Amino acid sequence: MKTTLDTLRLRLTEHVVGADEAAFFLLTALLAGGHVLIQGAPGIGKTSLGQTLARLIDGKFRRVQFTPDLLPSDLLGHSIFNQATGEFEFVEGPVFSNLVLADEINRTSPRIQSALLECMNESQVSIDGVTRQLETPFLVIATQNNRYAAGTFPLPEPQLDRFLLSVEMQLPDPENQAAILRLHAGGENGSRIEPLATVATVKEWQETVLKLPVADSICRYVVDLCEAARNHPALGDGVSARGSIALMRAAQAAAVLEGHEAVYPDDVKRVAIPVLAHRLSPAGDEYGSELPRRGRVVTVIREILDTVPVP
Repeated sequence: MKTTLDTLRLRLTEHVVGADEAAFFLLTALLAGGHVLIQGAPGIGKTSLGQTLARLIDGKFRRVQFTPDLLPSDLLGHSIFNQATGEFEFVEGPVFSNLVLADEINRTSPRIQSALLECMNESQVSIDGVTRQLETPFLVIATQNNRYAAGTFPLPEPQLDRFLLSVEMQLPDPENQAAILRLHAGGENGSRIEPLATVATVKEWQETVLKLPVADSICRYVVDLCEAARNHPALGDGVSARGSIALMRAAQAAAVLEGHEAVYPDDVKRVAIPVLAHRLSPAGDEYGSELPRRGRVVTVIREILDTVPVP
């Protein structure tokens, strides 16, 4: 398992150069059965990262461009009347996939954003009084363009809380940019990506994550970190109970990726910022620029990691 995961991670970073950290946390979310919010400027590999992962696990991949005129039926599916049979037939929407890329999710209205809540939380869709189960594993990768705020709708807190973790992708350094140019100069477009695992294998990995031992001291450490965030005077929002569970679950997944036999404090520390940053905001802050807000929150989280005693 560890060998396959290492190879999977290597392939991701080979096809999306300079996305080492994003690749690690994307795999963390996959193993933990959570969802990912990727923030960053256009053209830095957010879409390529998700598409490459889907090919590597031989899963169904669908990309949805979120626009102001998007309808819930465009995302979830709809029923049409079949004149030949005299019955209504359900046409599945893009969410009926293993990996859904919600591109620029903050470009559409809160009504459409909320259409994802049941999908993300329950892995199901309820339409016309019928509940339909989604594919398993099911992973939503939502991208958010923070550079151009005009015409965007801030994600509501309940939806932000549904994302296991958030990742901030930035433009690669000049050396990696040159490597990207060499790949494209050679005609590399990702079409030669061969699957390294199957969706059935991913399910087994997820079960392994759930069974990974978490000591009482680690549980207490997770609680102490979340309590410190709730009570910190520089932070306005607290961490929900779901956030505490997300921190533990992400730490389990990170430990599996690193080949650990149990969850260690370093595993918790490694995922603390991606798990907590999008759930918190600076005290007294309203609608400012997202990137400065995140930067201030990250600074406080690092301070908490430095001050809370490690078991």
